[in-house]
Amino acid sequence: MTLFLRHTLDSRPVSQTLTGSVPASARAVAPDLARGAMLLMIALANIHLYLHGPPGLRGYPADLGIADQVVTVLQMVLVDGRAYPLFALLVGYGAVQSARRRAADDAVRILRRRGLWMIVIGGLHGILLFPADIVGGYGLLLVLSAGILVRGRTGTLVTLAVAGTAVNAAVGVSNGLPTGLAWPSMAAPDLTTALVRHTVEWLGGTIASALVTAGMLALGALAARRGLLDDPGRHRRLLRRTAVAGLVLAVPSGLPLAFATVGWWDPGTGATLLGGVLHQVGGIAGGIGFAAVFGLLATRVAPPALLATGRRSLSAYLGQSVVFCALLPAWTLGLGSVLSVWQVAVLAVATWLLGIGFAVALERAGRRGPAETVLRRMTYGPRRAT
Repeated sequence: MTLFLRHTLDSRPVSQTLTGSVPASARAVAPDLARGAMLLMIALANIHLYLHGPPGLRGYPADLGIADQVVTVLQMVLVDGRAYPLFALLVGYGAVQSARRRAADDAVRILRRRGLWMIVIGGLHGILLFPADIVGGYGLLLVLSAGILVRGRTGTLVTLAVAGTAVNAAVGVSNGLPTGLAWPSMAAPDLTTALVRHTVEWLGGTIASALVTAGMLALGALAARRGLLDDPGRHRRLLRRTAVAGLVLAVPSGLPLAFATVGWWDPGTGATLLGGVLHQVGGIAGGIGFAAVFGLLATRVAPPALLATGRRSLSAYLGQSVVFCALLPAWTLGLGSVLSVWQVAVLAVATWLLGIGFAVALERAGRRGPAETVLRRMTYGPRRAT
């Protein structure tokens, strides 16, 4: 984070850097590549939350076989708590990219409208399918911070990034607390009970996700003002150093809580709580590091399938929940009570690949994703959405 902040202190408000309309052919490659790959991380980070066996730390089951233990440790250090900071950074980055094409007042209005409709979409997603939705939380952040993202001074964004990081780290204490099921709605015996629980869980989760990701949203906006992912070739040295530093911090900082989660370490309460904070801080570093990794990859390779998926990331994200919800909760097929961590990890990968196939088919047909089409129409109106 320090590396990113150091290189964004001379960035200017979006209202001072307008560049006019950007055609689709000129879309920056790195953010779309990151979104496409990030969806795999999100699938892996989410799917164990659908399991409803005896609960342990971080929503993982308490009784894990050796294969489950290995998969859990890998996910804890590379995916868990790392995917969503990356997602938030990309939301902030995309918001500034979009605002750059418009006058400041219009950009603020458009971002707020977009945020409001993201809350609506997130609410439908969270209540009907997956209460740990993050679209609504990011929408809430856009509504509240649109003016800062577009017109705010660099110092204001830096302050928000630092304060948000501090809040995120403080919340990490809860990672080390033993709880019941992460999302009790997954074990609901019927649809009515599930919907009631989903509603309560989504409302609380939306506010929480906005609080813990505000800093990453601001950091993404700072990075966008400098165009770090628009033209990553110009910033190769910074991205390389950031990628190495971020991942070097993310992996070891996730190990203490990972080992406690799988039973390889039996720490006292204080050590477990500290491990939770380290896990959270490592997640921030990991999100930044992965963003830099995808920026570097975009200078060398950009698989069209991943780019197509990244351009339809909202549709792919929602589609993952449709698949998971059809198979795993107790009120559907109930496979979450019989499948293990490694088995649902395989399901997550398969679902991600299915989403890639769907995105490629839409790309060949020259069509946006269905969720992107709806959000664009609601944000800009029918005439601008075409």
